[in-house]
Amino acid sequence: MALPLEQYALVGDTETAALVGADGSVDWLCLPRFDSGACFSALLGTPANGHWQIAPVGEVGQVERRYCGTSLVLETDMHTAQGSVRITDCMPPRDDHADVVRLVEGLSGRVDMHTELVIRFDYGWVVPWVRGLDDKLVAIAGPDALSFRTPIELRGENLTTVGDFTIEAGQRVPFVMSWHPSHLPDPGPLDAEKAVLDTTEWWQDWSSRIRYEGPWHEAVVRSLVTLKALTYGPTGAIVAAPTTSLPEQLGGSRNWDYRYCWLRDATFTLQALIMAGLLEEAAQWRDWLLRTAAGNPAQLQVLYGAGGERRLPELTLDWLDGYEGSRPVRIGNQAATQFQLDIYGEVIDSFYQARLAGISAADAAWELEVALADFVARHWREPDEGIWEIRGPRRQFTHSRVLAWVALDRAVKSVERFGLRGPAARWRRARDLLHAEICDRGYSDRRGSFVQAYGSEELDASLLLIPLVGFLSPDDPRVKGTMEAVRRELTDDHGFVSRYRTATGVDGLPGGENVFLACSFWLVDNLAVTGRIDEAAELFERLLGLRNDVGLLSEEYDVGNRRLVGNFPQAFSHVGLVNSAYNLAHPHHGPAKRRRTS
Repeated sequence: MALPLEQYALVGDTETAALVGADGSVDWLCLPRFDSGACFSALLGTPANGHWQIAPVGEVGQVERRYCGTSLVLETDMHTAQGSVRITDCMPPRDDHADVVRLVEGLSGRVDMHTELVIRFDYGWVVPWVRGLDDKLVAIAGPDALSFRTPIELRGENLTTVGDFTIEAGQRVPFVMSWHPSHLPDPGPLDAEKAVLDTTEWWQDWSSRIRYEGPWHEAVVRSLVTLKALTYGPTGAIVAAPTTSLPEQLGGSRNWDYRYCWLRDATFTLQALIMAGLLEEAAQWRDWLLRTAAGNPAQLQVLYGAGGERRLPELTLDWLDGYEGSRPVRIGNQAATQFQLDIYGEVIDSFYQARLAGISAADAAWELEVALADFVARHWREPDEGIWEIRGPRRQFTHSRVLAWVALDRAVKSVERFGLRGPAARWRRARDLLHAEICDRGYSDRRGSFVQAYGSEELDASLLLIPLVGFLSPDDPRVKGTMEAVRRELTDDHGFVSRYRTATGVDGLPGGENVFLACSFWLVDNLAVTGRIDEAAELFERLLGLRNDVGLLSEEYDVGNRRLVGNFPQAFSHVGLVNSAYNLAHPHHGPAKRRRTS
């Protein structure tokens, strides 16, 4: 059985990533990129579905883990009765192939070690042909090939590669696994110790560019490093998570593939990068958005592949048991076919925020924005599936309408502030009409709060974005009433926020879920911008306490079981952390620079 999520750490090369357990096992790795088939799928099944463990023989006592400084190079110290060892894991920045480097070092005593390598391509399904060649093992199946090099003696046992060795204080034993297309030559040997040093230096150089000044510096930097690790280097896209089908509720069926890029995350992510001074990454993300969103506005999707791919058919993998029995295991995501009105606001706002930050854009960017704004002006009355990608009937979700307003508002402001040419008068009329309708039909006088959808009395945590996007001032009584209603009805005893009440059946899905971390950070933002700094900081500190020992957050948190749940690590959660830290550090700048409108 896979470990609790909080016992996993992330290593990656900005094209894919692996999850390494505190037990020394790599239980998840897709090659050659985030959304490729996994060669290690024990996370969603059993060790027989693929894993790579290096660990002491017998009982391990205390385990200590850390990243080397501000890098993504992981060190795991394991203490036994015989002595102590350190395993250093990393994935060197990519050239034309992917490497996983593991370096075992004796710290004290004399420790017996065991390694077990189970390669199963295509999500634990395909058993490769493994053979020894010269100084390596080679595993091949279809388009994929893995070479495996180490100085220790290996042997085959029941379609598994195993090895035993003893390590003393001061000794080092390297292991290198490399992926390459099976029709191309093996990439050749790699100096593991040099690779570790070079990878550490690469990440330290990158993180030295971060320009965040304020409290919670370590948490902010670690979150930004995590976002960089979730970036697909060739295109600048940022995937929502490196995993699929980690459940929102243990044993449940709300298991989705998050190895793709959501347009909804655009502005949040862009401004987290801008706030940190990472303008190169912000520009690359903006450029990916431009290339991906280009075309017919009616065909704009909520999510795409890391290269901008549109076809992401959803399939189930019946041979995997699911994380802690949470089935089905899915790859692909049906939400790519949904109509979600809010993404138009996110895309236009992201381009507007980039201009405010001085990130220049080609004329094609404004041409696209004009087309998107015109589409919103014609279609904002249509129901949609909403921010939470419901699989029930379409509704006129209030949040969707608010973000449609954002699309029109930023289009108008782009004309007014930057002198761009467009039908501002027409957009302004549509914007004002939409604002009035939302305040009339999206607000409940009885509740004293905005509601999830027109005609509904239900709440939704997405309503917390109303002051953050500039739809209403933070001191508006309707904003304060909405925040208090969310706190009263959608938070637990710790102040953590649920997205909405799943028991209403609004999403057309069985079962429930746990508190949603991004929404909890939005509540921090609301408290901050309404002047309740002490309450905001207290909630923020509680959220920081949910991070695992190496600073990672998942999508949700199971309060009852004290477990991280949902796909892991989750970009949306780490973006929320960065932006909330900024709001708390600069309470007089308004609701995060990411949402400034002037």
